[in-house]
Amino acid sequence: MKQTYSLKQKYIQFIHILIPILVTQITLSLMTFFDTMMSGHSSPADLAGAAIGSSLWLPVQTGLSGILMGIIPIVSHLIGKKERNQVDFNVMQALWLSLAVSAVVLIGGGIALDPILSSMSLEPKVQHVAHYFLVAIGTGIIPLFGYTVLRSFIDSIGQTRISMTITLLSLPINVLVNYLLIFGKMGFPRLGGIGSGIASAFTYWCIFILAIFVVRKSEAFSEYRMLRKWHKISFSKWKELLKIGVPIGFAIFFETAVFAGVTLFMSQYDTKTIAAHQSALNFASTLYMIPLSICLSLTILVGFEAGAARLRDAKQYANLGIGTAAGLSILTAIILLVFQDGVASLYSDVPAVIELTKHFLIYAIFFQLSDAIAAPIQGALRGYKDVNSPFLLAFVAYWVIGLPLGYVLANYTSQGPFGYWLGLISGLAVAAISLFLRLAYIQKKYARKIGQAS
Repeated sequence: MKQTYSLKQKYIQFIHILIPILVTQITLSLMTFFDTMMSGHSSPADLAGAAIGSSLWLPVQTGLSGILMGIIPIVSHLIGKKERNQVDFNVMQALWLSLAVSAVVLIGGGIALDPILSSMSLEPKVQHVAHYFLVAIGTGIIPLFGYTVLRSFIDSIGQTRISMTITLLSLPINVLVNYLLIFGKMGFPRLGGIGSGIASAFTYWCIFILAIFVVRKSEAFSEYRMLRKWHKISFSKWKELLKIGVPIGFAIFFETAVFAGVTLFMSQYDTKTIAAHQSALNFASTLYMIPLSICLSLTILVGFEAGAARLRDAKQYANLGIGTAAGLSILTAIILLVFQDGVASLYSDVPAVIELTKHFLIYAIFFQLSDAIAAPIQGALRGYKDVNSPFLLAFVAYWVIGLPLGYVLANYTSQGPFGYWLGLISGLAVAAISLFLRLAYIQKKYARKIGQAS
């Protein structure tokens, strides 16, 4: 990354950072997409089981990965302040922290898995698939969180093309192993939805090992001397990482966990409704990769400029990112309206499931429009290291407004399962408005702070 002086230069640098991150996020999302889609072509029960497993795993994965992503604004500020010699130590501490987080998840998951699934009153086959899907995913937790740290480091210094390349290599591995294990090809057992969990864990190990090799050997990282020296655990540095990462992680967790909460409530409906809901949600999650990528880009760029005390530049990057996200969300909404039938058919060949999925996709359009505003603003706020208020706003928007409203609409009106989506859309709209007001406040606060210092 480098200092820019015009809006054109900023937009070029923004796109240079954004495109590889977008490709990376889409690739990661496509792994879940192919897991769900290929499981659906095995059987509706495999689709529902893998979907339930993914819905329970996703908030844990994204929330805890968010904690580890606290390294991004830390490294970006270090680069902006030209303190590159401190980067290796900070990344090593984040890796130690990722190992500790992995241990907590494995222990907690081992205790809670059976009680959670048993409370959902699932069909026996669906519960069986969900259980062993999550057990399989558990074998890939350590490399997944380790890779999250290394990818965050790579992105935070502007080398987003490298992380993109590593992640792109993961997709054919995941799809191939999915094909072999879900459908039982080339002598492998037919495992259905469980096979997709094994494929994901195997892929996590592959990309983690590759990332270690790249950051140690690539010339792009030579000045940082990454992983050349083993630093001891520093609990004071863990405290700093957690101070920034925990609010980020909880904000992400509150957003993703609300979907898991909806999935739990949706278990009262039949398997076809669950499958259709999850199919639409999976596609909406794929579309979310666009505002999420802009969010991550703004954390890097705003953090870089804020670290160097160039507040006008930081504000311009924030405006560019939010405007781009809004424009792209309108474009994707139009595309989804035009190709609604084709999208629904990707997930299942059962006519009833396809028809229900089409209805859920209409709600997904309005959902992603609000998301396109809220996500980039969160990224800009993280670049300013403002993480506590966004996490509280996310909690109120999703758990105080969105989910309760959805429950009322689903159970006490004629909306049925679609009521949950209406509640989520309302909660996300509240989040977008409140986050926008918070960003304006923080930008003024930073300006006053710099003015007083000068």
